[in-house]
Amino acid sequence: MALHVPRGLLAGMMKDGARRFHGMEEAVYRNIDACKELTRVTRTSYGPNGMNKMIINHLGKLFVTNDAATVVHELEVEHPAAKLIVMASEMQEQEVGDGTNFVLVFAGALLSMAEDLLRMGLSVAEVISGYEMASEKALEILPGLTCSTTENMKDEAAVTAAVKTAVASKQYGNEDFLAGIIAKACVSVMPSDSSRFNVDNIRVQKILGSGVLQSSVIRGMVFKREVEGDVTKVTDAKIVVYSCALDAMQTETKGTVLIKTAKELLDLSKGEEDVVEKQIKAIVDAGCNVVVTGSTVGDLARHYCNKYGLFVVRLQSKFDLRRLCKATKATALAKMIAPKPEERGHCSEVYVTEIGNNNVTVFRQDLDEGEISTIVIRGSTENVMDDIERAIDDGVNTVKCLTRDNRFLPGAGAVEVELAKQITSYGESCPGLAQYSIKKFAEALEAVPRVLAENAGVKANELISKLQAAHQEGQANMGFDNEGEGPAIKDVLAANILDPFLVKQWALKLTVNAVLTVLRVDQIIMAKRAGGPKPQENKHWDDD
Repeated sequence: MALHVPRGLLAGMMKDGARRFHGMEEAVYRNIDACKELTRVTRTSYGPNGMNKMIINHLGKLFVTNDAATVVHELEVEHPAAKLIVMASEMQEQEVGDGTNFVLVFAGALLSMAEDLLRMGLSVAEVISGYEMASEKALEILPGLTCSTTENMKDEAAVTAAVKTAVASKQYGNEDFLAGIIAKACVSVMPSDSSRFNVDNIRVQKILGSGVLQSSVIRGMVFKREVEGDVTKVTDAKIVVYSCALDAMQTETKGTVLIKTAKELLDLSKGEEDVVEKQIKAIVDAGCNVVVTGSTVGDLARHYCNKYGLFVVRLQSKFDLRRLCKATKATALAKMIAPKPEERGHCSEVYVTEIGNNNVTVFRQDLDEGEISTIVIRGSTENVMDDIERAIDDGVNTVKCLTRDNRFLPGAGAVEVELAKQITSYGESCPGLAQYSIKKFAEALEAVPRVLAENAGVKANELISKLQAAHQEGQANMGFDNEGEGPAIKDVLAANILDPFLVKQWALKLTVNAVLTVLRVDQIIMAKRAGGPKPQENKHWDDD
């Protein structure tokens, strides 16, 4: 008689195909290894000397970038623990728009140190307790390390200096030029209450050709569209926006018309012409000289628009239509009717110009009325322009950060080394086993200048020892000299290498939360995936 062997209790409760990992080796160490592997992918992209990654996503689109947010988004990470670290970097991107790679590098270092502590014999609870104490201390020390502030967000030179560090990490070599055009665009749309600054008010239009240094800022909006009529320039534009087609209204019911004479045929088409002309004339009588439509422009409507001298442009994107309404203070009308005065938009000038080999329509606004600026990016390839767009996005988000908190911290690894120094001395004063975790937390902070040095091809150990010696002497603003031949250090405040306070504060909070969540996991239970069996490929299908 066969002996019945019962399935495990948990396995017996779940569907066949469910998996379970538990214990230190199967769950904790496996999670740590997965997260460390993820951070190894992005750490070589950190800093101004970071290397690019070439990624081909599931749709076959090619990405060449050193932007960690783009890399982790396109990787589509499956491992549940690594996903927690990805979520932390995504939250950093949403909250402050920069510092995503710092989150990944620091998380990898913290987990690597935690693994060392666990293998030494500390329990997970002791490691977590030490990390929590060190994190609280770091957030307490951080405000005292601020070195400067930006007082006037309307000062173009001050804003340029503020965004240069963020742009340099993506576009090293072009940071002076790009920081200048970002500052110009942001200052031009900065409201009197700077806390109400909106990043959506800075638009980007990419036009292939020429080089990065031919990029420019246009006050207003730029569309890669040609006009639908003969008029190509209007000054003091009164704008009406329609979300419907610019054409004769079609009846809802179909009918058959019996025509017996030529006069009846002429009268039928004449009636339609009269209706369209009446509608176009009503628009002109309402004071409008520019018509923007979100759908098609009929031949008859185009003819009468030319007759009455209307500038007609068609925008296919509803988002562009919405932004134009916001920029010109117009109201999008759902029917082709004459607008009321409050539904009309206004713009200083609307004209068609040529950039590269592309005809573009520009809605230009004067300083006192515009709410939107457009940065026209030029580049030799689509990938180059995409990378510049990411650098601009980081720069604009840095400006947004500064409108919330205008403080700066020393960059180039200076603030991390100073934090590490102070947290190490704090750890030595703590009793019990928690002091080991606190010291390892401080060691993990030093991973940031270490990665900067490694990516620049510099001996990291020598650099860290020089930085530690300088900070022990009280030189809190000494950081990594990226342009030196060997492991050199310099005063980052004098070199204007600064990081916004909010970027570092949020990065520390989010990284520690994600790492502690990963460490608290002692079991992974994966239910059976939904869906039936995959269809098997028939190699001999032509024999059927």
